[in-house]
Amino acid sequence: MKKQILILAVFCLTALICYGQTNFDKYFENKSLRIDFALVGNYENQTAALQQIREEPVWGGAVHNLIDNFNYGGYYVKVYDKTSGNIIYSRGFNTLFEEWRSTDQAKTETQAWTNSISFPYPKQNVTVDILGRNKADMKFYSLLKIDIDPNSIFINRERLKENKVSKIQYNGSISDKVDIVFIGEGYTAGEQQKFLSDVNRFTESLFKIPPYDTRRNDFNIWAVELESEESGMDISGKGIFKQTALNSGFYTLGIERYLTTQDMKSIRDAVWNVPCDAVFILVNTDIYGGGGMYNLYAMGTADNERTAVVFVHEFGHSFAGLADEYFTSEVAYDDEFYNLKVEPWEPNITTLTDFDSKWKDLLPPNTPIPTPDNQENADKLGVFEGGGYLAKGIYRPKVHCMMRDYAPFCPACTRAINKMIDFLTDKH
Repeated sequence: MKKQILILAVFCLTALICYGQTNFDKYFENKSLRIDFALVGNYENQTAALQQIREEPVWGGAVHNLIDNFNYGGYYVKVYDKTSGNIIYSRGFNTLFEEWRSTDQAKTETQAWTNSISFPYPKQNVTVDILGRNKADMKFYSLLKIDIDPNSIFINRERLKENKVSKIQYNGSISDKVDIVFIGEGYTAGEQQKFLSDVNRFTESLFKIPPYDTRRNDFNIWAVELESEESGMDISGKGIFKQTALNSGFYTLGIERYLTTQDMKSIRDAVWNVPCDAVFILVNTDIYGGGGMYNLYAMGTADNERTAVVFVHEFGHSFAGLADEYFTSEVAYDDEFYNLKVEPWEPNITTLTDFDSKWKDLLPPNTPIPTPDNQENADKLGVFEGGGYLAKGIYRPKVHCMMRDYAPFCPACTRAINKMIDFLTDKH
């Protein structure tokens, strides 16, 4: 009987794998369709507008796990087969615009910010729906819905500048591995060797930290050399502006240490011909700082003494959708960035409104909820108040974690990272 069950299980698994691949071959070609669009809005509302549609030569993502069921992110893209109406691709993501909408500036201004998404190139007509999450009920609502004919003359098919791409680590097929692309920012033509050396150093530092240390074979690492006119980046709060490839800078949303760029078009143009599951922008400076947004990009500086852990922290945001667990540092957002009446989507914070969906199953028996933050519980998994920029009403899994103060990842974060690696490598 056990043998029959085992055979049946293997048969079902094989059928699921074949079904996923068949779906890809049925609906998609092995290249990408990229949509650049503007998010337009303010504190009260937002909408989206199409800017361009591009054909690009590489699809580096999964070919079996085409539907994203994580429910992560402030935005989602869903692709439907036009004939059948079936959903054939989906993925969640964050944007910097979403964060800006939570600032005081957004209460008096309306702005438009460029964003970009990519998915496998469709063989047949599709409907693409870009949705934004409403924080009041945590549901997604359509911002932009467009029908796309993959043979349309209005799709941009021009080749872009082919930057030099180096293969830092290659462990196998791009559809079966997580492809991390490092992009150089603020490196001049004479500093490209430094960039490659920095990427190699960052690569080694990532795979020394659990859980990445046991998953190294699941990753490919690429480096894209971009030449900037000047070294460094903007420091607008001090009147410093540099001519760089990606227009990055500190003082994002008015926060001195927050290092980002709004120039999504330049980022996507840089990786147009590279297999890409995750982007890390490496900035040529020794100043402390960085930033990261889920399934968009992460950014950090190359030469600060805390460079290695800042990199892993920010990559935790962009790769696995992890929230910040600190609650005493300066931020630009108001107290409504998280709605305490609903459960946040990030896997490592909770308002306890739906704690069953978080790390409750990982807790030791008889763990008090909330868990007192005292010496007895200092190294235990629990439910500790404070996180997501708020001291009250939001809870985190451990007193210390990479997402709070660069301590080792807690079990909840570790599980989230492993799940994302499995998803992108088609392991579930």
